[in-house]
Amino acid sequence: MDAKKWDKIATGVLTAIAGFIVLLLASLLGYILVRGLPHVTWGFLTKPSQTFTKGGGIGIQLFNSFYLLLLSMIISVPLSIGAGIYLAEYAPKNWVTNVIRTAIEVLSSLPSVVVGLFGFLVFVIQFKFGFSILAGALVLTVFNLPLLTRNVEDALKSIHFTQREAGLALGLSRYETVKHVIIPEALPNIITGMILGAGRVFGEAAALIYTAGQSAPVLDFTNWNPANISSPLNPMRPAETLAVHIWKINSEGIMPDASAVSAGASAVLIIAVLLFNWLARVIGKHVYRKMTAS
Repeated sequence: MDAKKWDKIATGVLTAIAGFIVLLLASLLGYILVRGLPHVTWGFLTKPSQTFTKGGGIGIQLFNSFYLLLLSMIISVPLSIGAGIYLAEYAPKNWVTNVIRTAIEVLSSLPSVVVGLFGFLVFVIQFKFGFSILAGALVLTVFNLPLLTRNVEDALKSIHFTQREAGLALGLSRYETVKHVIIPEALPNIITGMILGAGRVFGEAAALIYTAGQSAPVLDFTNWNPANISSPLNPMRPAETLAVHIWKINSEGIMPDASAVSAGASAVLIIAVLLFNWLARVIGKHVYRKMTAS
């Protein structure tokens, strides 16, 4: 058999594999959305959940998910940017740097339930934060920080070395070159990675079961005093997120309309993650055009 026939066979096999994967993913997304979207209404998105009666919503869980995401990104974004810049631009090429990179790889591959148990032992028990938003935000930081750091490092390393040489040749210091030349050039990739990382932690459940808790106390959305336990902004209150809520109602089986609430919440979660991915592409392209004037 000649090379052209082998090429056609290989192309056909690869196309079939790609088509099967796309069909599988489309079927999974379609199944979740078809089952869940009929239950998604404005009341469902804003009302508090119910345990023993029908008609509950996911309003508090949805707010908790975004609030936890915001706090964790406030903590993890500056740390990951600083660590990524150091590893890409300043870290010496020795065994210590190699150990740090290996540790980042290991941490990024840890199962989320292991990270959750670590957060339970350290933040909930040792630091006495209890089941709280703060403990959940810190464990999400531990969960997401290695991936964000690696994303920043890879984005900076993708910039050609001639950019650095040009900055130094113009009399800029190393810090000024990084600040005014390298980071602006790598910013689209950094932003894309940050948004994708946000979508990853938004749907996290296992790590938050052991840290943020499995209860959603009634909140007073007219009270914005962070020191009050009923305030939505209180970081020391327990906070059941949307992903944890889906797991909980399916494992307990107490809620009369558990299947409908679970289907609707799953559809909202999938849509949110898809929006994060779409925003990553749109914002990344927009920033790239602004930075390159293209």
